[in-house]
Amino acid sequence: MYKIAVLGDRDSIYGFAALGLEVFPVSDSEEGARTLRQLSEQDYAVIYITEALAEKVPGELERCREGLLPAVIPIPGVHGNTGLGINMVKHSVEQAVGSDIIFNGN
Repeated sequence: MYKIAVLGDRDSIYGFAALGLEVFPVSDSEEGARTLRQLSEQDYAVIYITEALAEKVPGELERCREGLLPAVIPIPGVHGNTGLGINMVKHSVEQAVGSDIIFNGN
């Protein structure tokens, strides 16, 4: 059975444990990249990662995007939204359909 993980700074992800998700607090980008790689090689179908951490590990994110699983989804942290999540959705849609149908060039 597949699992769901949440990866990021402790303050941003702590509440997800109450929902039954497995949380993996990390303190720096090196630990974050290593943990993301380990999780992606296990039985995780979805990995939520804080946008702040995702911006620090672009190589690992790209490696995860090459496979079918896991789906790595950036989420805002306690410090707010950086826009990375919506930009990744925009990029995925552009790849799938060949043009920007979400923002129409904006």
